[in-house]
Amino acid sequence: MKKIIFILGIFLIFSCGSDDANQDNPFLPDVSFSFQLNLNLPQYVNLRVPGGIFVDRTSGRGIKGVIVYRLNTDQFFAYELSDPNQDPTLACSTLTVEGTRASSDCGTENIYEIASFGQLIKGEGSYPLFPYRVTFDGESVFVSN
Repeated sequence: MKKIIFILGIFLIFSCGSDDANQDNPFLPDVSFSFQLNLNLPQYVNLRVPGGIFVDRTSGRGIKGVIVYRLNTDQFFAYELSDPNQDPTLACSTLTVEGTRASSDCGTENIYEIASFGQLIKGEGSYPLFPYRVTFDGESVFVSN
């Protein structure tokens, strides 16, 4: 019995990993940043309700910017504004956000569903939208990489 517990313990230790595996997209370079969105400010009014989206194109936030999405009362998601299946140096790789869909047109017309964890729903490629870390303290959303 002790051997089984020991083997299970070793298996659990080696099966645990960080979310850095999400960083294995060959198209997108690793960038470090962090910022805060205070939901009491008027420019973030869309994020006060579930289903709300805010697109932040501020320099230094992500590669080309960040999409912030509020799923429900306490859960937020943030994604890179660059198409994860295209070279981010191409102008066409900047996503256009309409409703809960993000799209680029680099000859493949990739479309991603923001509300479904950034999954590719049309076009070519194998990567979903690139996620960033998000925390929420009841008043402010903190996004980082």
